[in-house]
Amino acid sequence: MLRPFRAKRSLLYNCLDILTFQSTSSDTLSIQLIELLRKNRSLKAETLDLRIHAPDLIENVQQTKWTLDKWRRLIFIRPDSLTVHRKYFELAVLNLVKQELKSADLAVVHGDRFDDHRDQLVSWSGYEQEIDQYGLEVELPMEPKALVGHLKEQLTQVSRSVDAAFPDNTHATIEDGRIVIKRNQRQGLPTNWQALDDDITRRLGTRSIVDVLVDAERWLGLHREFGPLSGYEGRVEDPRLRFIATLFCYGCNLGPSQTADSIKQLNRRQIAWLNLNHVTEDRLDRAIVKVINAYKKYELPGYWGTGRRAAADGTKWNLYEQNLLSEYHIRYGGYGGIGYYHVSDTYIALFSHFIPCGVHEAVYILDGLLENRSDIQPDTLHGDTQAQSYPVFGLSYLLGIKLMPRIRNLKDLNFYRPDRRFRYAHIEELFNGHIDWARIERHLPDMLRVAVSIKLGKITASTILRRLGTYSRKNKLYFAFRELGKVVRTGFLLNYIDDVELRQTIHAATNKNEQFNGFAKWSFFGGSGIIAANLRHEQQKVVKYNHLVANMLILHNVEASVGYCATWPQKELPSQRMF
Repeated sequence: MLRPFRAKRSLLYNCLDILTFQSTSSDTLSIQLIELLRKNRSLKAETLDLRIHAPDLIENVQQTKWTLDKWRRLIFIRPDSLTVHRKYFELAVLNLVKQELKSADLAVVHGDRFDDHRDQLVSWSGYEQEIDQYGLEVELPMEPKALVGHLKEQLTQVSRSVDAAFPDNTHATIEDGRIVIKRNQRQGLPTNWQALDDDITRRLGTRSIVDVLVDAERWLGLHREFGPLSGYEGRVEDPRLRFIATLFCYGCNLGPSQTADSIKQLNRRQIAWLNLNHVTEDRLDRAIVKVINAYKKYELPGYWGTGRRAAADGTKWNLYEQNLLSEYHIRYGGYGGIGYYHVSDTYIALFSHFIPCGVHEAVYILDGLLENRSDIQPDTLHGDTQAQSYPVFGLSYLLGIKLMPRIRNLKDLNFYRPDRRFRYAHIEELFNGHIDWARIERHLPDMLRVAVSIKLGKITASTILRRLGTYSRKNKLYFAFRELGKVVRTGFLLNYIDDVELRQTIHAATNKNEQFNGFAKWSFFGGSGIIAANLRHEQQKVVKYNHLVANMLILHNVEASVGYCATWPQKELPSQRMF
């Protein structure tokens, strides 16, 4: 690391000088180490004698686990020495600053992403006013002893019932102390499915995407959501045509020039102007909600799902490598960003994000449900392995959301017994720890304060999870959410290995999400599927444009399939049928 560090050393030191750091705990060693680096920035010697430059920090630097043993072997000349290698010491301190910023042990005063999250939480007086009503909403007891007793009873009951039924469980076995889940047998399709598919295809016929957008826009009047941002701006002529052209341009990734070649009434500047001056992410979200609410009025989607479940998953959107906001994704391969969608079990997408490749997807899994303003309001959330962690399970439980992800390598996960004295007849080998109920009870008011703040809109779930998603040796709130997450995830895993239907439901929900991802990519056919925008907010708008187009296509397919809907008001029915 020394060679790249030499090129960036001056820049990193400038950051240390410009930013004002503060510790969010009583441990201020990191602040003292930053001051030590600042004072010795111009030092040219290869070594640094702590007895001369930092006599007050000798004991803390030697005894505190502020860095890994591998770093310590590089930092100290000898294990018993008080002299350190300056360059390795600088690298270790800068690495500590990075880790503590990620885990919220260190905050940047007046910062954006790395400010002190405690300043955004509801006050304790406000918490006392809201907590009783909040308990009624999430249907949980709010007294620490009562809630801990409720959790302990639930985990005890489910662990004992799974243990009693395990000999009859033909789908799960324990091998070498690890759980092994057998694959579910694939259910065959009905014998007449091909004839039904051919008949539906024949009746629906073929229509262009533009015609579909025109029909859907005529039914819902979406162009009214995209008027002038200011009352001093003049209204555009033929707003419906301008909106459809702009939606087709950015939602299908054709670009203003190619779209203008296809629509003779408009030129490239007119199409780009509407996007820049009339379209915002908030307005696109409102249009998406309008489509979802219209979709919910149909009876047909009710046969596909209840609307009480949703699945969250991401798919990579390509960006140009030269884009400063582009990142290389190791799992997907290639440069780009992640379109993260929350898809209802009725097949329509409820919410979308555009997030960097390097961000853990679990950070954003709760935002989609909490920010969803449509008439479809799920309370159960599915995802894949990337969509779960202990803090996510703990926070989702306090928010009244049932998190049920599809987890890869289940055999490598830990199970925790409700009491260290408990022993089981058949699943004893699965458990390798117990729950610290005292820690949960002690810090439960702090955790509930976070949940209430999220419900009141003071802070987003992604903001707090970004700070709690990284291991911290100082942050007591992190350890409390981690302990609560152990309880919730252990209960879920026990139900998962015991209930075949639950596994099938989770598998079906996540498949629907993957199918929507593929459908959204299919409708994004222009420009080789590469988002050409270089600004982050424009990239986010493109993803939401595409989300809106995909939802409008889904709505149109349902309308064309059923022909009519008895619950739809007559005044809102399209004037002309399209089949």
